[in-house]
Amino acid sequence: MKTEKLNYNLPSELIAQQPTDERGGSRLLICGRSSGELSDSNFSEIGDYLSAGDCLVLNDTKVLPARFFGRRGSGGKLEGLFLNELDGGIWEVMIKGAGKLKIGEVIYLRNKAKEDYCKAEVVEKLEGGKCHLAVDSQGDVESILGRIGFAPLPPYIKRDDNIDLAESDSIRYQTVYARRSGAVAAPTAGLHFTEGLLEELKGRGVRFAFVTLHVGAGTFKPITAEDIEGHEIHQEWFSIDEKNAQIINSAKDNGGRIVAVGTTAVRTLETVSEGSHVHAAKGATKLFIKPGYEFKIVDAMVTNFHLPKSSLLALVGAFAGLENILAAYEHAIELRYRFYSYGDAMLIK
Repeated sequence: MKTEKLNYNLPSELIAQQPTDERGGSRLLICGRSSGELSDSNFSEIGDYLSAGDCLVLNDTKVLPARFFGRRGSGGKLEGLFLNELDGGIWEVMIKGAGKLKIGEVIYLRNKAKEDYCKAEVVEKLEGGKCHLAVDSQGDVESILGRIGFAPLPPYIKRDDNIDLAESDSIRYQTVYARRSGAVAAPTAGLHFTEGLLEELKGRGVRFAFVTLHVGAGTFKPITAEDIEGHEIHQEWFSIDEKNAQIINSAKDNGGRIVAVGTTAVRTLETVSEGSHVHAAKGATKLFIKPGYEFKIVDAMVTNFHLPKSSLLALVGAFAGLENILAAYEHAIELRYRFYSYGDAMLIK
């Protein structure tokens, strides 16, 4: 399939730069999976479209404060993104302007007060702006990032090292049910849920299951190949335990729908599918869901609006039909919905 088929035009002012004033205050576009029928609602009313016995599957990954700032010995400013910790405490990071750095160079990572916090030596340079850093600190990754890190917002949300905005983002760019640290991007479909809404849905008889998929920076990587089959999908670590697998399978066996909250939950469920059931597992997935894929587990999906020419748009296009999805996006643009990570949501049912 030609990548150009995943393209659409979005006015830049519809890219949400801030979350709604209240979590759960977003709009909700309802899209019929087979019919393409559209209706407009509010996220707080999502329970009206769910039934007792349905199972919401939530990704409980916790976003690390992975974005950091630093300086070179010459005084030049640096901005980076923590990606992963390797053996020996080496950090894999992505740094803007990494091409100027030299192997063996010492840089200084700065805390939120814009003071030098610790040194780091560039021990290896990789493609795509990635580097390996030997960080000179006794703390573990989470404690260091807790001192120096900011929410790793995607590049289309404009932020600097403003502390007040950082405090707000550290709360709102995190789901209320986040438990397992490891993501460097949020599972944004889950950002709309409040504790109160979750309790309301439980009261309606909706069941809940949790999976973990640590969202990586590759989630924002556009498809640059002419055909989507030429795109190499990013790899992400996932886990689902026996208890939650049983909750999902029980809901299936009793006629409930499996409603995945976000493309990350979709990828996890389809990765661990065995026929119409799932099994407990953990590991890395590179499952690329694109038009033509036959879904085995997921019956409905909560999702945000995705970037053009992205693997995430390919996934939702596979689920509801690309023609239906692009028509839904056109409707959302006409009605001035807010797009992307801090934007509004869709329920595809």
